[in-house]
Amino acid sequence: MNLPPRRALYVALEGIDGVGKSTAQREIARRLRARGARVRLRREPSDPEWGRCAQRASSRDPWAAAVYFTIDRFLAAPRLRHDLGRADVVLTDRSFWSTIAYQGSALPPPDRRRLERLQRTATETPDLVLWLDLPATAGGRRLRARGGPPAPLERRGVPARVARAYRSLRHRPGWFRLDASEAPGEVAGRAVDRIWARLPPRASARA
Repeated sequence: MNLPPRRALYVALEGIDGVGKSTAQREIARRLRARGARVRLRREPSDPEWGRCAQRASSRDPWAAAVYFTIDRFLAAPRLRHDLGRADVVLTDRSFWSTIAYQGSALPPPDRRRLERLQRTATETPDLVLWLDLPATAGGRRLRARGGPPAPLERRGVPARVARAYRSLRHRPGWFRLDASEAPGEVAGRAVDRIWARLPPRASARA
């Protein structure tokens, strides 16, 4: 199948559970569209069943959990590339960096490096990663306020471990830190400014 050439900016929202990625995604998209940008929204996992398999495996076998997420990512890649050819911005709630932070942080360094190589062969690499930074304790409070039992990846110190993993990734090219303790409007505004600065002239000229 002949896919259109890639021309969208691929932006990933990352961070521990409870930082407000879904809220930020909706508000960022609204503001970008108000400026005239064509925006497509995505989230991972694309198939909830693969996500459930990964969640069940995470506590006992992080490598298997990472593979489940990677299969989901690989199967969703054609649709992602389709979106990248028909928008100015593709904004995803999580990307393969979540797998590196969550499952990768439970693996020894050689396996973590192998996992990252696997992700890059399975799908596209985000051009811009907006990391919503929040202490694990604050993220936990937000999750408890929502109600319901904790998911497997929210238990036994996992959020603190993952928060450390994200901090270790923040110096990678294309990463930008957002203070998730700020008001949602402030977070979205900073994100939109960063995205807008990365758009080519023909996209931003629509505003």
